[in-house]
Order: sequence, then structure tokens, then C-alpha cells
Amino acid sequence: MLISSSLVEVPTVNCLVELWSNRYLPSLSTLPLGQGAAINDELRRASSAQGRAETVDKLRKQLIDKTCRLAAIRVKDLFTSLPEVFDLGEVKQLADASTNIYIKLLEVYQDSLPIKITSPEQLRATYGESALSAWGMPKIEKLADELEPLLLEFQEKHRISKDWRTLGFITTQINFSNALFLEQLTPVEQVLITPYFKFIEEQVALPLQRLCSAAVNYELNSPEFILVKQMLPMMRDISETVNDALIKGFPNYYGRRGSLDNIAVQHSCLRDLDMFQVYLWLCVLEGRLTTVEHELVALCIMVLESVGISWTLASRWNEVLMDEILRRVDASQRQLLEPYTRGMVKAFECDRTPVRL
Repeated sequence: MLISSSLVEVPTVNCLVELWSNRYLPSLSTLPLGQGAAINDELRRASSAQGRAETVDKLRKQLIDKTCRLAAIRVKDLFTSLPEVFDLGEVKQLADASTNIYIKLLEVYQDSLPIKITSPEQLRATYGESALSAWGMPKIEKLADELEPLLLEFQEKHRISKDWRTLGFITTQINFSNALFLEQLTPVEQVLITPYFKFIEEQVALPLQRLCSAAVNYELNSPEFILVKQMLPMMRDISETVNDALIKGFPNYYGRRGSLDNIAVQHSCLRDLDMFQVYLWLCVLEGRLTTVEHELVALCIMVLESVGISWTLASRWNEVLMDEILRRVDASQRQLLEPYTRGMVKAFECDRTPVRL
């Protein structure tokens, strides 16, 4: 969940902020790069001031209101096991709060600069390696600061709702909204704006900013910092490996959103596996397991059984994830890490009575 945290300008914090930023580099995988010159021209045009204004105009306020309301209703429909969740008044309140987020996000997007990539060759060379600034995006800290008040307000609306367990459904509502907005845009526009949408979905779930902030207490040569710095770039690869193992291990699983190999379910699973890893690394830098025990487990209790995911599956995926992480570290790092991975596994052997956050 999102908890406000400040970032101090020291080398360890700056290093993790850079790794955090790299999560939001645009992906060109959906574009036909064989049409290099034409695609490059489309990217430059869509990222120009006029192009960004045209994109934002497609997502005008009336559409934002309608989309956010529809996303909130879809969440209600998904979680029908909670009949008291989301009465019509609360649907409007939550939709209004998310509308404010998207209006601000689109303001930031429209104010972003044109991309600095000037040729198909440079487009290929910088893919996956370029700084956000080459894509015209603001620094990740600035994006976080701009959106934090609205995201915290949105989170609080969920926390104080009639059934406060809806706090665990924030990412689902944002994910539904993002998908509906992207349907209105061209493939090139989708490439440019998706990182912004991805950011708000992850910012309320993955404590990456807190992780960066926690690095202030370490030197660049600290074993804990070296471990976290080494493992963060592997995060998505680890999640994909574990997700593949879970699909094979639970071929007959079927939840409210479908089987584990359903595209929408995979998106959520991969995001949540990333989230588990960030919580683990946050515990390593904090030197204690409190955040996992009092926050991550509580969020999982709110959500998983409400959407038809058994606690057995959740515990198993946590164990597989911890094993995969340990497999990728050396002997000395394993000795440092094992108290935390054991603690993560033990944390999911808890009493599953929902606790208000």
C-alpha cells in the first residue's frame, strides 16, 4: 500500500531510484519495428505537444468520469461474494476519486516533452536502456510527488468505505480503468502513455518509493544494499519463472477472473509477485519483518479468499517465490537473506482473521 516517504539525495537512494525508474521505460514490443522510419515518425508526432494534446483530448473528462464509474462497477461485479461492498453512493465516491487521479495524470502526460530519439537505429539502440528523459517523461520522483496526494485520497476512500476490505481492490479498479482508456488510443499512443498508467497501478501496491527511501541508512558497499541492488533488476524475470511454475503446478485452478494462464490473471499475478519481492527487499533494508507481517499479510487476507484464491495457493506461491530468489544468490548472500525468506514463509502460516489497516 502507499505510505508517504521522502527521498534523500545520497548515492544509495539515487541508485535505487534509477532502478525504480527503469520499470517505466516504454515497451516497443507491440510495434512493428521492421517499419522503423514510419514508426519513428509516429512516435515523434504522438510525443509532440500537439500529439500529446490529441491523446489527452481522446480521454476528455466526460469519458474519464464514465470509465472510472464503469471500472468501479466491474470491481463490484467481480467481488460478488461481498454483497455489502460498493453501494451506489460509494461507487460514485470511489469513481470521483479515481477521476481526479486520471485528470492529473493526463495533465502531467500532456506537459511531458517530445522524445529525443531521432532515428530508427537510435530507437533500437536505446530500447530498454534509455533514461525516462529520452522518452520525454518526468523524473519518477516528480511523477510520484505530483500524484501522491490524489493516490492517498483514493486509498483513504477505500479504507473508510463500509467494507474496508475494498482497500485491497484498488489495483483492480485502476487496472480496469487503464484497460478501458487504452482501448481509445492508437498503438503508438498506447506505448507512450502505458508507463504512466502502469505507474499509478504499481504506486498504490508496490512500496518501491519506501524501498528507495530505506536505502539512506546504507553505504554503497553494504552487503544488504548490494543484495537489493543486484536483485531488483531480476524482479520481473523471477516473477515470470514463478508464475510459470504455478500454472504448471495448479492446472485446474479457476478463480473469479479465470485460470492462472488467463491474460488478465497473469497480469495481476506478475504484479503481485513483484509486490512480494519489493516487500521482501524492504524488510531486508529495514532489518525487520514488521512490514510483511502487519501489512502484506493483511492485504492478502483482505483480497485472496474474497476472490476465490485459496490460502493454500497463496502460501505455496510465496514458498516457490522465496525458493527461486534464494536460488539466484551466492552462499554469503543466502546466509544474509534466509532469515527474511523464512520469515516470509512463516508469516503466511498466520491467523487469517481480517485486520483493518
